[in-house]
Amino acid sequence: MSKKALITGITGQDGSYLTELLLGKNYEVHGIVRRASGLKAPRLEHLIRDGQVYGQRLHLYSADLDEVDSVRASLEKSNADEIYHLASQSHVGQSFDTVEQTCQVTALGTLRLLEMIRKLPKSPRFFHASSSEIFGSPETAPQDETTPLAPVTPYGCAKAFATQLVRVYRQTSGLFAVNGILFNHESPRRGANFVTQKICRAAAAIKLGNQPELVLGDTSAQRDWGHARDYVRGMWLALQHDTAEDFVFATGQLHCVQDIIEIAFRVVDLDWRKHVRSEPQFFRPADPRRLVGNTAKAKRLLNWQPETTFEQTITEMVQAELASLELAKISHPFSPVSTSASPAIRR
Repeated sequence: MSKKALITGITGQDGSYLTELLLGKNYEVHGIVRRASGLKAPRLEHLIRDGQVYGQRLHLYSADLDEVDSVRASLEKSNADEIYHLASQSHVGQSFDTVEQTCQVTALGTLRLLEMIRKLPKSPRFFHASSSEIFGSPETAPQDETTPLAPVTPYGCAKAFATQLVRVYRQTSGLFAVNGILFNHESPRRGANFVTQKICRAAAAIKLGNQPELVLGDTSAQRDWGHARDYVRGMWLALQHDTAEDFVFATGQLHCVQDIIEIAFRVVDLDWRKHVRSEPQFFRPADPRRLVGNTAKAKRLLNWQPETTFEQTITEMVQAELASLELAKISHPFSPVSTSASPAIRR
């Protein structure tokens, strides 16, 4: 008998890759989609169009994390063996502008979900997608599962609250509840408002003459960037482990925004110096530093390690953007090409 999994945030980058992974392992997958989306799921479109998958092995429910009844109904319908909680207001920069919403969805949404799970007759295994942002600007590097929480952004604070709650429910209620502390991870399915995708999309657009330049903030900012496919594999492995524990998923290598720029423009055979400029007004008011993960525990207990390099990830993203723009040009050959300067980008 196949296992059942419920994914919050199923329409996002991680949710779509996790859905493919679980379907490949013969799971029956259920997913929660925000009501505002109207069950629209572009990243899952290839699965929704498959009559042997959608409605058979893949089921989507319209619900919001701040509406208890809608989430409870999804839990009851799915009767899941495993729950992967990926839903969040996950853009760090935007969290400064939407502090209350970020905390409402990311922090309190996790609390509500844990309370509902605690009261279910059958207790499913629970994975919470935490973030390296919980560490803020740590005094030591690399960071592991024991590094103190010291967030410096609203998003990091909300994730730290949720992360600690997962630990509390694991210890006091006996839930099989796991935090996956995910360092930055990217893919061609990354949202357009993230700096990695902005750079890759701009490089492709500039190459094809659709955009003249790219304006960014601090290009020296560093992160530990991996590929989303590797990280969702870690999520699954964490819930197959004999005991509920927290795990860091990362590459263990630091790269800066400038590295992304140089790789992306090298892929399209352009000199980035002619097309990219940095403007101080687009710097973040607070930005974590030296966030790099130590994955020794995940490697030892889960036999997990990343398989896609940083350069391979950025190359794949740029190539996907080129293909998408070329397809759009074929589909709409008479559409005018934009020659206006790109809007300034805040990372």
